[in-house]
Amino acid sequence: MAQFPERAKVVIIGQGGIVGASVAHHLIERGWDNIVGIDKSAIPTDVGSTAHASDFCFNTMHDQMTIFTTKYSIDFYEKMGRYDRIGGIEVARIGDDERMQELKRRVASGKAFGNRVELISAAEAKAKMPLLEESMVQGALWDPDAGLVKPRSQMVAGELVDAAVATGKLQSFANTACTGLRVEKGRIQGVETTKGFIAADYVVVCAGLWGRLIANMAGEDLPIMPVDHPLTFFKPYLEFAGTGKDIGYPLLRDQGNSAYLRDTGDPKTPEGGQIEWGYYEEKNPRMCHPRDLLEKEQARLSPSQRDLELDQIMAPLERAIELTPILAELGYDDKYSFNGLLQVTTDGNPSIGESSKVRGLWYAEAVWVKDGPGVGKILADWMTDGTTHIDHARIDIARIYPYQQDEQYIHDRCYEGAFKIYNPPVHNREPYSAGRGIFKSPFYEREKALGAYFMELSGWERAHGYASNEHLLKVYGDKVPVRANEWDNRHFWRVSNAEHLKMTEDVGMINISHFAEIDVEGPDAADLLEYICVAKVGGDTPVGKGVYTHFLDAKGGVRADLTVLRLAQDHYRVIDGADAGHRDLVWIERMAQDRGANVKVTDTTTAYGCLGVWGPNARGTIQKIADEPDAWTHENFPFAAFRELKIAGVPVLAFRISYVGEQGWELHFKYDDGLALWDALFALGVTPVGVETYANSRRMEKSLRLQNADLLTEYNLMECDLARPKVKAADFHGKEAHLAFREREHQSAYLCTLTMTHNIDSAGVARYPLGNLPVMDPATGQTLIDSQGRRSYTTSIAFGPTIGKNIALAYLPHSYCQVGRELQIQYFDDVYPVKVEAVGYAALYDPENGKPRS
Repeated sequence: MAQFPERAKVVIIGQGGIVGASVAHHLIERGWDNIVGIDKSAIPTDVGSTAHASDFCFNTMHDQMTIFTTKYSIDFYEKMGRYDRIGGIEVARIGDDERMQELKRRVASGKAFGNRVELISAAEAKAKMPLLEESMVQGALWDPDAGLVKPRSQMVAGELVDAAVATGKLQSFANTACTGLRVEKGRIQGVETTKGFIAADYVVVCAGLWGRLIANMAGEDLPIMPVDHPLTFFKPYLEFAGTGKDIGYPLLRDQGNSAYLRDTGDPKTPEGGQIEWGYYEEKNPRMCHPRDLLEKEQARLSPSQRDLELDQIMAPLERAIELTPILAELGYDDKYSFNGLLQVTTDGNPSIGESSKVRGLWYAEAVWVKDGPGVGKILADWMTDGTTHIDHARIDIARIYPYQQDEQYIHDRCYEGAFKIYNPPVHNREPYSAGRGIFKSPFYEREKALGAYFMELSGWERAHGYASNEHLLKVYGDKVPVRANEWDNRHFWRVSNAEHLKMTEDVGMINISHFAEIDVEGPDAADLLEYICVAKVGGDTPVGKGVYTHFLDAKGGVRADLTVLRLAQDHYRVIDGADAGHRDLVWIERMAQDRGANVKVTDTTTAYGCLGVWGPNARGTIQKIADEPDAWTHENFPFAAFRELKIAGVPVLAFRISYVGEQGWELHFKYDDGLALWDALFALGVTPVGVETYANSRRMEKSLRLQNADLLTEYNLMECDLARPKVKAADFHGKEAHLAFREREHQSAYLCTLTMTHNIDSAGVARYPLGNLPVMDPATGQTLIDSQGRRSYTTSIAFGPTIGKNIALAYLPHSYCQVGRELQIQYFDDVYPVKVEAVGYAALYDPENGKPRS
């Protein structure tokens, strides 16, 4: 046995699982060496989720990253000769119309992101999967790429590790537990193990169910939780005896019953001669904190396999028998059936990337078998290049705020998430009920009294509209359509569009206290932000000026979209969206560390609040109660400037900017001063307007881009039409790539504004779409794809009540970028015509942008 080394470039904790094995493989593929992998038990694992996983892959999600990681993983397994592309069926039962609609939505998402799923009839499903009771099925989805990792992902993990060891670039040590992490000055130094300490420049945690325990060693936590997943087996099933197959029929998912079924092939294969039926508990998910996991010697089967009582699953099993009667004809194997632990998360996304607290400490946690190799590639590219070819904001562990590491919060959000693994279909705007009320504006109680319809973003309660404004529907009702389709109307309040129109004619105030605010101060503050930002914010930029700008990644992709205020020569405030705020805070901190900048970076979000006061009467209204009315005139207060003034005696930092296309200001104030400001404005008759107008309806009428939706790292500033006319002389991160993009004759794609020219579906109902919809060529019905292989889909879509149409943003290939061009989008299973209204940035409302500057 090799001697345990004293140093490595990289230590992988959890080498025996499919994720750890995939990370090692892909790091070596990218040129890394001197890697040491450790595991608390065997390699491949005999205790982790990989050891008991069902090992099947479906590719039917609604997001680009997961579609990629699953597709990549399927192809990877197949190239190894370890995948049976048998296909898979998802059914909608008779009477379950919601599930049938979800299958249609999945087909549309597949067209957007590039899988090959399609709808099939009940008869076609029966022909592919004879065990189905056809009379129970109204329709189905067919995924031709679904299949089984054969014979086990556990074996694949072992083969990957063996191959990596054979290169001489990986040393692998089984039965070597991590007992601690050594961290000094915010950087990983190495790993304490049961075989001694090993120094390392990088540590990658792929410990699966035990990942949180490793994170705790670094003084942090992960927003993930193990949950029981009942796995049951029925036998003997001899249909495929003598075939040598690991699986004979296509996979079957009965997600309306939160269940799936598959055969295990020839009885002579490792687990053959059975029917496996799995279930995700909808009513009482059983979770387990990793500190309560049994040790190997304590468990009947393994620490990740807990005992299952049949009465836990009797009701859904009886429903399963209705769909697949074979289950009633075979014998139930109570000794082999178990609760298999897998990970659920607080927001439905895994925890990938570098720790927010410890440099060099990386995570790849809450990853399923179907995504293992794909995540291995993403992580290896990220560690090597600092970037990934697909925007990774939604999986980046740096997205997690400190409050989201609270143990009770993690438990409650994961518990709620566990209900929704399979059923019901999750709405685009689906709110959580747990972990609410973390942050409230200083006027929360006032909003509540007005009948605010609250939704949550990054812990902040945000009113999307107010019941107190329902009377406005009598005034504007002819311009505010009723959304007859329940899905379109769910988590939407019609009054918000009426508020939008009221603000357009008069003045409204929008609570935007959820803004993330980051103060950067110190001798090197100007130089640091000048390097991070594309726009000029340092040098002779005057104190009192606000600058809209971006952060780029090393390849010139758009990483952040925000505003920087220069408060003093050595003091700046970054105003950012709540959703992106913590990632951007971490980015600034890392840049400061890497450049040795003498600065202090502080999250000041909860110290301040903000009200946006906008509309044609904004100035006149504020002047009525301003301590210095003349200070608010156009001459004394130019656009994009900010001033420290008082309104009704309340000190405010007033920033003349607008995200809603109207005259007005963001009024920033100390948190405790906010209530008095709200009351003073409300007393003047200023209408409270929900954030729906700010975030969606007016934003779309103004063709304004949203980070992590329209602005993504796979696109550059020219493609989203936010590049400045000239490039500043000072160096900035991503400048070399940015300059290269500018030299192109044209870009591969441009972010365009589209409108739906017809929105009546096949049932005669007007539709108001949500989500990422494929943009297609009417001549071929095919999704548009640019010269770099990027697919066209709606990055944002909302109804604009001032324009009276559904408005969308989408990147279109250069050859399709003509104003007036007619294209198509698909929403569920209906296709609708759209027209290109603008190539690049061009507002549909007030296209000259005169109102905000008035």
